[in-house]
Amino acid sequence: MSLAATGRWRTRFARNSATRTRPSPTQDRRLAFNALLERRGQPADREAVQAMIDLYRGHPPTISLYADGDAALTRLKTRFKLGIITDGAAVMQESKVAALDLRTRVDAVVLTDEFGPGLGKPHPRAFEWIAERLAVELSSCVYVADNATKDFVAPNALGWMTIRIVRSDGVYRDTAAPDGGAPQNVLHSLDEIDAVLT
Repeated sequence: MSLAATGRWRTRFARNSATRTRPSPTQDRRLAFNALLERRGQPADREAVQAMIDLYRGHPPTISLYADGDAALTRLKTRFKLGIITDGAAVMQESKVAALDLRTRVDAVVLTDEFGPGLGKPHPRAFEWIAERLAVELSSCVYVADNATKDFVAPNALGWMTIRIVRSDGVYRDTAAPDGGAPQNVLHSLDEIDAVLT
């Protein structure tokens, strides 16, 4: 059996140690820097906004694993092959993976952005790739995530077991699943996962 976790780091396994505020899942984050510049009375010209985006995406983040995520990775690594599938700009996601030292804790990491446009979740490519990389059958994989809007469509279609983590402070705790995208299991902590996997 294989366990693949996904990374919206602040909502799944990690939290930002500098701030606990989280954007609404419906907020257009693409315009966050435009809005910041406007609030400060500065022109939101394309060059300034792009410089801010590049700095944000490239900075080394100060993040840590949630305690239950850290414990689950340690505990499950002795029983399963582990992988991570994460969406978002590859440079930013790689910075998070490095900051959390995840490449030493799991067997494979997929940055969906590296597959190219249109191949992020819910596209099945990353799920197929990680199963191949881990040398496991699709039907023996388990996917743990939190965003019901897009996280479970592909693994459900591929025959994976799906588990949604709904944290009280999770950005996606109130999101609804599309047709075919409902998780098979819902947990509130990764401390509960062993009972589902036995």
